[in-house]
Amino acid sequence: MIHLLRWQDVIDVLLVAFIIYRTFLLIKGTRAVQIIIGFIIVFFIFYFSKKFELFTIGWILNNFVGSIVLIIVVIFQSDIRRILLAIGRSPFFKQMSYVKETLFYDELCNACVAMGQKKNGALIVIERKIGLEEFMEVGIMLDAEVNAELIISIFQSKSPLHDGAMIIREGRIRASGCILPLALKGDIDKRFGTRHRAAIGITEVTDALVFVVSEESGKLSYAYGGDIVTNVSGDDLKRVLKERLG
Repeated sequence: MIHLLRWQDVIDVLLVAFIIYRTFLLIKGTRAVQIIIGFIIVFFIFYFSKKFELFTIGWILNNFVGSIVLIIVVIFQSDIRRILLAIGRSPFFKQMSYVKETLFYDELCNACVAMGQKKNGALIVIERKIGLEEFMEVGIMLDAEVNAELIISIFQSKSPLHDGAMIIREGRIRASGCILPLALKGDIDKRFGTRHRAAIGITEVTDALVFVVSEESGKLSYAYGGDIVTNVSGDDLKRVLKERLG
């Protein structure tokens, strides 16, 4: 007898597909992707060792596979925590209300303008779809609302966090003092310092939006997709935020 497709089966499949999709979005751009690829390769080797009777490597991998659950928990503990937190924040709806989103834009752009006037250098990364967890882990973890006074104080020259990058996720400051990769391409203007090169570098490997305040000139810049636009205004920064995040 042919099994008829029930409405419960449709919901079941859709829920599984949604969970897989959300999990992929959360780990995309992090080290977890490379680790998962490594696990897939190990399972292929395990399969062929059984098929071609490679007993020694089969015994080794058999013990490895037997401990796979514990290994996954240990290796992916930070990613598992982040996934559970994201689920708790409701994955079905946009994270920020219109009011909070507007305040976030205003506070961030006002901070950049104020730091530019005082020539306080700053490097601010706004996470989009690709996760920045691996860069946050090397910095100081925070959980604070985006506030102009707080941002300015973090990037003051006497602050221990002013040399690194600040990372903003879902409208909140998540980390500061983070180390970013420098730009890979060699045709970068020699006038650009470390902050500008780091801004280009992180946007070459992720889809993040980055704001830079020059310590030498006080000029504002933003980077996206491996390119950088210099000498912009606070209104330009706000417009880019709305275009890329809105």
